[in-house]
This record gives sequence, structure tokens and C-alpha cells, in this order.
Amino acid sequence: MKPEPIRIEPVFSERLWGSRSLAPLFPEKSNLEVPIGEAWLTGVDCLISTGPFTGNKLGEAWREMPVEWRGTELASVKDFPLLLKFIFPTDKLSIQVHPDDAYAAIHEQAAGGRGKTEMWHIVSAQPNARLLLGMKPGATKETFKRALADRTLESLLISWPVHADDTFFVPARTPHTIGADMVVFEVQEYSDLTYRVYDYGRLDAHGQPRELHIEKALEVMAFESAEGGKVDPLPLPSAEEETEHSLLAACRYFATERVRFSKKCEFAPGAGHFELLVILQGHGNLGWTGGAARYHRGECWLLPASLGQAGLHALEATTVIRTYVPDIAKLRTDLHREGIAAAVLAQVIHD
Repeated sequence: MKPEPIRIEPVFSERLWGSRSLAPLFPEKSNLEVPIGEAWLTGVDCLISTGPFTGNKLGEAWREMPVEWRGTELASVKDFPLLLKFIFPTDKLSIQVHPDDAYAAIHEQAAGGRGKTEMWHIVSAQPNARLLLGMKPGATKETFKRALADRTLESLLISWPVHADDTFFVPARTPHTIGADMVVFEVQEYSDLTYRVYDYGRLDAHGQPRELHIEKALEVMAFESAEGGKVDPLPLPSAEEETEHSLLAACRYFATERVRFSKKCEFAPGAGHFELLVILQGHGNLGWTGGAARYHRGECWLLPASLGQAGLHALEATTVIRTYVPDIAKLRTDLHREGIAAAVLAQVIHD
């Protein structure tokens, strides 16, 4: 089973706050009968449409992938480690928080026992779009409870203006919500654990309020520290002509980069881990030793660890998000050797 890039097909999920058009990422998803809120790009139920695992779900394929595909650092990892998705809100999401690994391992074994740290990269945003992320200084559990009772909870959270190309790091235990009128690309630990705190009094399709998880949320929420927030992209060196390469955010769960190019760009995963490429903009040809394919906006491709180089040849100016599970110490050391100061790295690499 010779390693080759494989394309993963998205799964679309209906949400109360979703959109009836997912263009231009998914132009075929327009004039929808129901609002779609999320497109899961690497859900375990996503189908693989190219290569030797064609027709298999990603979760099934992962169990069959040898180390040459997974990478040496992920050879013994039981479950697929990264969940990538697009989010299409036309209304506010609930105010919510995610547990960390330690809490989930004790209290959420039935749900996988894994916490949820994530990051958001803004694909597009309308004027005045905003999100809430993190609590203002001085907020306590008591003030949080009062604000929840008074329906003034938004006033305790930090409000961030949102523009295309912004990136936000969202560690577990940090309360947050995404606002309306934006498209978000999300990278996260593979977990669907969400503790909903406040949902603006909305009713579901059956006329019932959605479930809240206030007690658990208060147990995990980090009142004592302010973490997360907007992250400025860190420019990375590139030997290729007309290529802009940036590290958006990194932690022990994921490292995410943005690459923009108008001619050609090569990607080489390395023996330690596979890589995921998501096409935000553009189309062209994807080539590797022994094969070729076309790439298009909205697609997600998995590059096996031992693939060697894969080249993207742009027929239109292209923006790619590259993400993988890093050796975070090695990543920091390698970038420091490139001449990037430790203080600069600390702003984008999160321990």
C-alpha cells in the first residue's frame, strides 16, 4: 500500500444558527432547505474518496493505516487525533466552555475522555463581526453566577472584533462564543465535549430549550488565569518564489500554518507525522511521485508521513492551511535555530 495523498469528504451538520449558503467554499451548498452550521472535514464518519482507502470512513481507515501513513510519533495513537471543521454562523453560538484532558479523563470517559483545546482562523467576516473569548480581569465564580442569573453574561467576557485572516487560540477551560456573520476554520483536539452555559433562550426544532451544562462548566472554567486570545501570525522562511508562509498557532495538540502562493509550493510531512492540507482559496494540480490529482477550494487532503514531497501547482492564487500533530519541543528548537527569538515564539507556541 504505497503512501499517496487522499482526499477526505466533509460531513455537513444542521445547526439552529447555521447558514443556508456555504458558498464560495462549497458552491453546491446554496439555497439550502435547512441551515448548515458546520462542515466536519476530518470526522471519523467522513468518507475517503481517493487512494487505497476509497469508500472507507476516516475512523475505519485510521485503524488500518500502517506507521508509514500515520508517522512514527502517532503509531500507537488509538483514535484519529485532529478534528478540522468550517463553521458558518448567522447567529451567535451558545456561550460555552470545554474541559481539559485531566477533567475529561475522570468525568467523561463515556465521551472519549479527551478534552478540547482549539484554534480559530477567520476565513471571512462581515463588518462589525465579533466574538467573545476569555473573561475580563476580576471575574469570579460568584460574579459569573450573578451575571448568568441576570442574563448579562456577555458583559463578563472579552469582546474581540473579527476580520478575515485573524487567528484566535482557545485553550480548554476558557469560556467563549462565536458571533454571527463570519466563516471560521477550526482546528482542535478530536473531541466533541462542549459545556453549554447560556443559549440566549433559543428553542430547538422541537420547541424545547437546548440542554445546558452549568455545573460542569463552573467546575472546569479557569477563573484564576486569562488564557487564549488573538494570535499574530509568525512569518516563516520560504525558499519558494512568491510564497508567504506563516505559523498561526501551535500547542502540543496541533501546529497550524497558512501558506499562500501563486505558482508552486511543496509539502513534505516527514517520518514523524502525517499532515492535513485544507484549501481555503484557489485550485490547481497536486502531484507526487507516481501520481497526480486536481485540488479545489474547500477540500481536505491527508498527506501520509512517508510520502516524500507533494507539490501543489497553482492555476489560481492559492491559500492552504497545513496542520499536524507536532513534537512541540522540536518545533520550538527548529524555529529558534532559524533565528526566531524565544520571546516571539512564546506568542504563537502555547505550552
